[in-house]
Amino acid sequence: QVQLVESGGGLVQAGESLRLSCAASGRTFSSYAMGWFRQAPGKEREFVAAIRWSGGSTYYADSVKGRFTISRDNAKNTAYLQMNSLKPEDTAVYYCAAGIRHPIFTTQVTTMAWYDYWGQGTQVTVSS
Repeated sequence: QVQLVESGGGLVQAGESLRLSCAASGRTFSSYAMGWFRQAPGKEREFVAAIRWSGGSTYYADSVKGRFTISRDNAKNTAYLQMNSLKPEDTAVYYCAAGIRHPIFTTQVTTMAWYDYWGQGTQVTVSS
C-alpha cells in the first residue's frame, strides 16, 4: 500500500512558477516510478511527466517540455514537479501517482493504467 499527498498548488499569474510536491509513504519509495497527471474542468485526465525509481529517466508531455521538470528525493520520499513559465492552459488539478507493478520503465508510464496509487490532487490556477 502506498499513500500519496500532493501540495504546493495555488493561484499564480501567467509566466510565474510553482513547485508541486508529492509525499509518499507506506512502501520503499525508491522501488517504484512516479508520475504526474492533470485534469482540467470538462477534460480527461492527461499525462504530464514521469520519473524512474532511481531518477535516471524521465518522460514529459509535449505540452510541458522545456517548462516543467520532474524530480525526486528518495531520502525524503518525495517527488516534485517544478513548473515554470506557466500558462492559463496549465490550469488543472494535478495528481501524483505511483506505479509499483512494472520492473521496466517504458513509454507506458504515460498511461493512467500503468499506475497503482493516486493522490487526492492539488489545484493549480494560472491567470492571464
